Amino acid sequence: MEKIMHDLRLSETITPFGVGAITDIRGESLMAPDTSWWDTRFAQEVVCERLIARLGAGVLRQPPTHSGRVGKDTASLLYWRFPAWRFCERCGKLSKLTGRKKGKWDNHCECGGLLVPMRFVAICAKGSHIQDIPWFQWVHRGREAELNEAIRVCRAYTELRFRKIASHGEGLGSLIVTCHGCGNSRSFAELVGKGSLGRDGIRCSSRQPWEPENAVDRKPCPHPLVGVQRGATGNYIAERISALDIPEERPQSAEVAEKIRGHVYFAKIIADNGGPQAEIVAGWIAEEFGVAPEAVLALAAGEGSTADEILLDLKDGEWAAFLKKLPNRRDTSGEDFVVDGRSLRETDGPRTLDIITGVGQVRRVREVRVLRGFRRYDADAALIRADIGPNEHRYPTYPAIEMFGEGIFLRFDEQRLSDWESLPDVQARAGILKRRRAGLEWAKNRLDVPEPRYIALHTIAHLLIRRLAFESGYASAALQERIYASTDRADKTAGILIYTAAGDAQGTLGGLVRLGEPEKFIPLLVSALEDADFCSNDPVCIESDSQGSSQLNLSACHGCSLVSETSCETANRLLDRQLVLGGMEVRGLLDGVLAEIRTAAAQP
Repeated sequence: MEKIMHDLRLSETITPFGVGAITDIRGESLMAPDTSWWDTRFAQEVVCERLIARLGAGVLRQPPTHSGRVGKDTASLLYWRFPAWRFCERCGKLSKLTGRKKGKWDNHCECGGLLVPMRFVAICAKGSHIQDIPWFQWVHRGREAELNEAIRVCRAYTELRFRKIASHGEGLGSLIVTCHGCGNSRSFAELVGKGSLGRDGIRCSSRQPWEPENAVDRKPCPHPLVGVQRGATGNYIAERISALDIPEERPQSAEVAEKIRGHVYFAKIIADNGGPQAEIVAGWIAEEFGVAPEAVLALAAGEGSTADEILLDLKDGEWAAFLKKLPNRRDTSGEDFVVDGRSLRETDGPRTLDIITGVGQVRRVREVRVLRGFRRYDADAALIRADIGPNEHRYPTYPAIEMFGEGIFLRFDEQRLSDWESLPDVQARAGILKRRRAGLEWAKNRLDVPEPRYIALHTIAHLLIRRLAFESGYASAALQERIYASTDRADKTAGILIYTAAGDAQGTLGGLVRLGEPEKFIPLLVSALEDADFCSNDPVCIESDSQGSSQLNLSACHGCSLVSETSCETANRLLDRQLVLGGMEVRGLLDGVLAEIRTAAAQP
């Protein structure tokens, strides 16, 4: 194995070039093996107790990296050549072998031409496996092989050639693999048809390229193979999880639950086991703590009895931490989580913006990103863990990076938000996306429930990111969102965090924190709403209720609401301008802001 010097940003080692992804490096097509291949001496541990508790037993480690010249003992990532089959760009000869020249590996053909990776690979439709297409076997199958005995018994293993026939057009039919031993040839058009590899007798090897071919414990994979282009985006669907490193705070519901359990009469409810006395006593306790009697009875029955014993959901803990910070105007803690609380009432602005009850200037925040694993070809395919090493009894190693940054946090008024989302027209509009999400198996586990508040706050976050890219000094792709918008938790959440975090150049330049000051943030938010009020694709966009991937957007397109997919929690899904600005048949959450601004501007 020989080291190839190449620089990647640290964040790229998580996604898009993490474990299992194909990376093009200096004419080579390489794939990073799982973390069991890492030299842990050079992979420093990243500490984030919140994430480890969420993932279960395991260790977070930063990918081995280097800076400058590469030596024998320099920390670096391992890569596996994939696909192994290459063709010579000069003579077209196909080969899997690599020779040596002056003691070093040489990526050139015997004729002197450069060896180029083959353009197509085979991916398992549901098992997330990937493998080389056995080109010799493939070119000697098909209709001609069935009719010609000489083709079936050909043994010219080194006589395959890849070429393009210009007279056949520009499609896949012009790309031909030919055997110079028997003369048989096939075009790539026969490779990509449904079930074509299966008809040729090519089966899934049930492994990743870096895994040994003859493992005894490997189970056969029943799923069919599909021929796909080597660089197709669906070849690698990373599943990552991130958490803000904050002092873990307990949501208010957890604290109330603890007080209820500690009440002197709580044991009587449990002893009565749902009898008439239990209901009476539950009413007393409920009145004392300002909760519903049903909540006390549910707690006594065991529902949610472990809610404060298991790690709180990541966003619940973050939400509680933000709420604790907001009342403090100046945060002098000096931790990795520093938030100054501000209010929009500090300056003159539209009264309709009073729905935003608090602004947090996040001066410093630490984020830890972890790669859990990946899928291939289909979002419903099996998840391949980032550590699939041979010893299943050891703690798995997850690739992780820590990043520092800054941001702006917005808290919305819960009562006004609840009143708005209870409107029948608002519920009907959000119901369109709810039904579509329910009809997609992969979406049920990977996308938030599109409640009205989530769609509205998510869209507002996108509008702000687009505007902040002009005002903050950060590129749009450097900004991230985190949406706190749910009614199905014990503590309802209603907020937005827009932040930037990076391990190198960008991270704490002050551009976002500066814009969190109320006198600067109000004009910025108004400008973002004005930008969205006129989309270059209107009236098509504003009247639409089926846009985006899997039709999971309503009135939202690249002209008004979409941002870089790396900036969005849901890859640019679950967006709708009408639930923010209003429409013909629905009232928007902020639909009165622009009207108030324009009315004030028209007055002498």
